[in-house]
Amino acid sequence: MNQCLDHTDAGFDDLEYNSRVQTQPSCTVERTLEIIGGKWTTLILRDLLRGTKRFGELRSSLGTVSPKTLSDRLKFLEERGIVERKSYPEIPPRVEYTLTARGRDLGAIIDAMAIWGAQHS
Repeated sequence: MNQCLDHTDAGFDDLEYNSRVQTQPSCTVERTLEIIGGKWTTLILRDLLRGTKRFGELRSSLGTVSPKTLSDRLKFLEERGIVERKSYPEIPPRVEYTLTARGRDLGAIIDAMAIWGAQHS
């Protein structure tokens, strides 16, 4: 079993925590949370698990997310190989977001969260 570092360890600030996660990749839970733990990320993944979406569709589905935040989260996920962005040379421009195979693998986590939420709500 791998040894995970606890973010709540006394004496460690966020910078030190992030440094530990990057230099000690043995904690698979922390590596996963680095990807899905950001605000809005889990909900973006939930929506993309249902299929390809345009930016406006995601924004409408998420409600109060700002365009900048949504754009930042999508870029983050794209940089990590979770989301693929496809632009179409049309007027007006059309951009679609789809989960990669790596992103679809996160479906089991999202499903487990949905089951837990249903059982404990």
